[in-house]
Order: sequence, then C-alpha cells, then structure tokens
Amino acid sequence: MGAVADSTIAAVAFLLVTASFPFYLYGAWIMIDAETVTWDTLTYHLKFIVPGLLLNTVPVVFWMAPRLPDQLNGISALHAFLGLQAYALLVFALTGIVRIFQAKRAANLYDDPGQEVDLDDLHENMGAWRGRLRLGVFGYVFFWILAYVVGIFKFVSRYGLPF
Repeated sequence: MGAVADSTIAAVAFLLVTASFPFYLYGAWIMIDAETVTWDTLTYHLKFIVPGLLLNTVPVVFWMAPRLPDQLNGISALHAFLGLQAYALLVFALTGIVRIFQAKRAANLYDDPGQEVDLDDLHENMGAWRGRLRLGVFGYVFFWILAYVVGIFKFVSRYGLPF
C-alpha cells in the first residue's frame, strides 16, 4: 500500500474515532439528565453509545491493531497501552452494567419506574456493581482521551496536519 493510501486510511480512522466522542458525550448526558432511568431512557441512551463504540472500535480492530506489530515503537506502544486500558475498563464497567440490568429487570423497574425502591435495596451487591459501572466508565473515558491525544500526536508526526 502506498503512502497516499496509508495516509488516507489514517485520516478516515482519525475522523471515525473523533466522530465517536460526541456520541459518548450525548449518551452520557442522557443518563446524567434522567431523573429516573426507564427502559425507554436506557434504549435511547444505547442508540448513541453503541454507534460511538462502533465508530471507535471498527478502526481499532480493522486498521490499527493489525498494523501494531509492524510499528511497535515508543509512541505506538503508548497509544496501544492506553487504548487497551480504556477497553479493559469498559469491560470492567460491563460487569457492573449487566448485574444492575438484571436486578432492575427482575424488580420490574424499567417498565414500572414509579416504584419507590432504593436501588441498593435490590441486591446486597448493588453498591459494588454501581461502583464498577462508575469507575469503569470514568476510566474508559479517561484512557480514551489519553489514547486519543497520543493518537493525534502519532498521526501528526507521521502524516502531518490533516488540513
């Protein structure tokens, strides 16, 4: 593959990853702004989070990861390390999300959110699951931003400014 094609693919990957961030922000805002998380709120939130994850993950899996062994130097290794930390914390958050979802579904809190039930009363481990969710999401965003900044540096040092 020539240098022009490589830089074009890199620019497209950069744009896709950049486009994912507004989806994350709006998806997070939906949950922060919701007084009560109903099934409709959750599915609306996922309509933004899932495309954000796809916009970010597709370039990682199909372009960045396969090229990593050929360019594993300091900046690429740092970029990969930060990205892996982000995804590891996303998986950690999912371990909390799944359990919270199961407990809320069992208590019918998505379909009948008007119940006066403290979430921590649904299960003895709810506090820990909510902690996993918060820590995992915060960690994902933190490491995503760090990986993104390193990725911009890597892109600019290899291909120059995109404009």
